[in-house]
Amino acid sequence: MPLAKMDSFLKYANFFYKVVGIEPYTKVSRPSVSSIWNSIVFWATIINLNVLMFAEVVYVFMAFALGKNIVEAIMVMSYIGFIFVGMSKMAFVWWKKTALNGIMQELEEIFPRSKDDQSAYQLDRYLESCSRLSFNFSLLYSVLIWTYNLFNIAEYLVYELWLQTRVVDLTLPYMMYIPWNYAGNWSYYVLLVAQIFAGLTSAAGQVSSDLLLCAVATLIIMHFDFLSRTIESKQLSGDWSKDSKFLSDMVQYHERLLALSAELNEIFGVPLLLNFLISSFVICFVGFQMTVGVPPEVLIKLLLFLVSSLSQVYLICHHGQLIADASTGIALAVYNQNWSYADVRYRRALAFIIARSQKPAYLKATVFLQITRVTMTEVVFSLSI
Repeated sequence: MPLAKMDSFLKYANFFYKVVGIEPYTKVSRPSVSSIWNSIVFWATIINLNVLMFAEVVYVFMAFALGKNIVEAIMVMSYIGFIFVGMSKMAFVWWKKTALNGIMQELEEIFPRSKDDQSAYQLDRYLESCSRLSFNFSLLYSVLIWTYNLFNIAEYLVYELWLQTRVVDLTLPYMMYIPWNYAGNWSYYVLLVAQIFAGLTSAAGQVSSDLLLCAVATLIIMHFDFLSRTIESKQLSGDWSKDSKFLSDMVQYHERLLALSAELNEIFGVPLLLNFLISSFVICFVGFQMTVGVPPEVLIKLLLFLVSSLSQVYLICHHGQLIADASTGIALAVYNQNWSYADVRYRRALAFIIARSQKPAYLKATVFLQITRVTMTEVVFSLSI
């Protein structure tokens, strides 16, 4: 079996970043590549998303001002939230690229390269888990966005052209304010392509950032777990000079992982906070729409939207819990070590390591929120209310 590379953890995230024209990071084995095409795609994405989001905001204001189409306006608010989250994640990764480069270069330095090292780290298990979650999450969001993008066209093709059971007007996938009558002329197709492109890129912006965060979190978790196993299985000699060298190496390794966790929070803290705030509103909006008696085909779309939003929140909360568990696992590993035969100075030093390890390395949405599975429970509780 060929040796795994660090990019194997990041392949799905890199694919979706390429869709929106972003090079999220560079490292020694992945130098920066200047691309005019990427710049064109990126700025076309940003401009298109901003224009369409502005048109949707105008639609919402007009609906509430006139007291008409309130349910539809609430649905459009869900679209606005979806676009805003996608744009904010893309913007912060682009803004924090230098810091992200530092994390990636640090992770590449400590990444196990030999077959024996990868076996000791149990790398295959972490790579398989990361790839499975990344693929399933990517597939779910792809189904979501293409369902929304092509739903109206599919209705037209099936009910009007194929079955000929009812007349279905050609409408746009997403409602927004358009100051002219686009039906029956070429502008409909321009608007259709613009909306499909916006839906695809806003979804790619969200998926890419979430998968990048989860891949980096998985790598950090792998190192925490390896550190725990190394400490717990260490056979001490009782010689202070030898054992203290081992202890010093482990403490430096531990501090390096804690620093990586802090840097991860520094980069993704604000996007995660915006994600949780806006996702909570979007989930509530979608849940409300499902209770007002919408047609069955719309109910299917809303259910898919709800499941996707909840899955996104759970994916982040799941990895936040894994980081917290892996970092606190150091304390248990130290306690389980065969330290009874060690020098008294060694045993005293272990007490400080246990004390530090009992302060988990949380995934944080700035200083306001520590992300664990409890966070997921709170989001679901807010939905039930």
